[in-house]
Amino acid sequence: MLPELDLLDRIIPVAREAGTIVMRIYGTEFKVGGKRDASPVTEADRHAEALILPALARIKPGSRIVSEEAASAGTIPAVEEEELFWLVDPLDGTREFIDRNGEFTVNIALVERGMPVLGVVLAPASGRLFAGAADAGAFVEDKSGRRMTIACRRVPAAGLTVVSSRSHGDVDALDAYLAGRAVASRVTAGSSLKFCLVAGGEADLYPRFGRTMEWDTAAGHAVLRAAGGRVTDLSGAELRYGKPDFANPHFVATGGQD
Repeated sequence: MLPELDLLDRIIPVAREAGTIVMRIYGTEFKVGGKRDASPVTEADRHAEALILPALARIKPGSRIVSEEAASAGTIPAVEEEELFWLVDPLDGTREFIDRNGEFTVNIALVERGMPVLGVVLAPASGRLFAGAADAGAFVEDKSGRRMTIACRRVPAAGLTVVSSRSHGDVDALDAYLAGRAVASRVTAGSSLKFCLVAGGEADLYPRFGRTMEWDTAAGHAVLRAAGGRVTDLSGAELRYGKPDFANPHFVATGGQD
């Protein structure tokens, strides 16, 4: 296996090229369709995936790839617990894309032994790209390619900054979870950017109550892990990947700096 930083350097251009495709379609009067689960889908989802999957196959020949649009179409490979495989969401935050608020991402993650060991999250509208790997740390890269190391912060004395979903989530469950905690502010964001806000020290806590799939979370989880944070289920066990249905339980992403 390539060193993780070298592997990131090969994946980042793929994410950037997919982002170019997404933004090209974003600037048009694109059509919105529906999937079997009633969630929306656009040309951007499909065209970005069509670029990413063969690119990953060239980078790591023989590796299985689990991707949202292919899975929605019924093409979803079985993976073993010890297997190395990719998780891809070519356009995370399709509703944000449709609403044209810029808070959508391209997500690519590599999973090994059930844990995301490497991830890239690109926000095409801003050009910001977050990346991280277990042995290489985490960084943010601007549209010109300049990189800055990021890390989770200690919770400020004023209290937690809590980030939650702009388009999904259970407000009552979130309120109940936060009861009794010192909360300084609450913000919302779309897609896997919520993980990146915690990874970059802009937020401290991201609780998620509601359905998510592994391709929604793996890349952001990898970036957060590399920045010193954690993603756990409500019992405190680390969120794992490669489950038979690829569905996540409720989870909490934390900066890990109490």
